[in-house]
Amino acid sequence: MRPRSLIRWLVNAAIVVLLTALTQIGGLIWLVAMLLTRRVRGRARAVAMLAMFVPLYGLGSALAYATAPAFRRVPLPCFSEQGTTMRMQSILYCVLNRQYVVPELKTAALALSAHMSSSFPGTTTLTLDGNFPFFDGFPLLPHLSHADGRKLDIAFYYSDIGGTFRDGETRSPLGYFAFEQPFEGAAAPCHGRSDLVTMRWDLAALQSLWPPMALEEHRTREAIRWLSEEGRAYGIAKIFVEPHLAERLGVSAETIKFQGCRAARHDDHIHIQVSK
Repeated sequence: MRPRSLIRWLVNAAIVVLLTALTQIGGLIWLVAMLLTRRVRGRARAVAMLAMFVPLYGLGSALAYATAPAFRRVPLPCFSEQGTTMRMQSILYCVLNRQYVVPELKTAALALSAHMSSSFPGTTTLTLDGNFPFFDGFPLLPHLSHADGRKLDIAFYYSDIGGTFRDGETRSPLGYFAFEQPFEGAAAPCHGRSDLVTMRWDLAALQSLWPPMALEEHRTREAIRWLSEEGRAYGIAKIFVEPHLAERLGVSAETIKFQGCRAARHDDHIHIQVSK
């Protein structure tokens, strides 16, 4: 194999792996686009590949939307819909096919959003990563557990520094990685650890980049309380929240748990999951 052909092969292999990890179906669609443009040569092939991939990916996503219920996965609302007060935090989650959950988890999430809207009129509940549309056990990176349709992340509620609620907004562009830092003396079970293999990223360099917004404690507290109490009737079995944040908000229940020191931090979002 000539060096140029080897490089092309390696680049395409990397693209397939990346698209599969990000979207589940994108790697397969890239391979189809390669097959359909195999006779195109030179620089025109890159243009032809993109021109072929984009509509094929759109078609693949539409087919995933239609066929996911056969795998017991249903999509969460990508936009605000009539009669609901819940939507994905960013359209990017839907573009990447990461908005799927089992039906009972969607029912629970909609019930939470209805409760929050009733308790705090004008409140939209934002959802983050759910799961891919197909197959249990297929990892949704970088998460360790979002592989069976039973897990969903929910964004925190925020206000501006003056205390005015900012509906439908989060501190970071995707709702993740804007960590609530523990107060002095708060619970810190991971303090002093230096695990070689860990996904507990502090991402200190990013924290100063986020806009100056504050956690809206009343709404966030009520959401966690509802999930740990009324949510049990909807099958909510686990809620992951950092210990210092649960302590700060004054919430405790059997279902409120610490995810461990090697998993991602959970003081930038709420993780919920339903029982099998």
